[in-house]
Amino acid sequence: MPNVILIRHGESQWNLENRFTGWVDVPLSAKGEQEAKAAGEKLKSYKFDKAFTSKLQRANNTLKVILQANGQTDLPTEYDTALNERHYGALQGLNKAETAQKYGEEQVKIWRRSYDVPPPKEKTELNPDGTSESLKDTAARTLPYWEKKIFPEIKNGKNIIVAAHGNSLRSIVMHLDNLTKEQVLELNIPTGAPLLYVFDANGTIVEKKYL
Repeated sequence: MPNVILIRHGESQWNLENRFTGWVDVPLSAKGEQEAKAAGEKLKSYKFDKAFTSKLQRANNTLKVILQANGQTDLPTEYDTALNERHYGALQGLNKAETAQKYGEEQVKIWRRSYDVPPPKEKTELNPDGTSESLKDTAARTLPYWEKKIFPEIKNGKNIIVAAHGNSLRSIVMHLDNLTKEQVLELNIPTGAPLLYVFDANGTIVEKKYL
């Protein structure tokens, strides 16, 4: 039965600084590098047929550390913006606590945790295109990618690892676990923690657990 590992990158420098990150390509923090190494140790005995990751270095480097640990540095890997973190719009780069002081904790919670309310779209230095995404918007790119690129590999019996981000993975887990819009509000994907799904030959999930 194929194994699928979903892994959120290790702590990033902006996670450490309590800043909204989104599509800004920030590196792992020292703690994040250690989390990636710890994940690699947990996955040492797993052998994968293919990897999928976003185009952001914090996910790429987490995957790299894991594959070094299990001796699969030449693993076929697909990089795609479909797996990028949710775009946090005008909030990108802002300190979360300071943003809560400015707009109110309830409003910031809605921007962060609601299913279909996107953050502000004003153009800023870190958001020159005036873009932002809700979790619903994020799912609109992650789920077609999952169905077209990743799930067919699983149906073919392949062992897969997906290294991505908190919200891109939340949208995938919401789909896999059949969560409602209300249930997904409480879903948090921790950094550097491998999440295992085991599928049967029909593509049905038979086991799920954090390693």
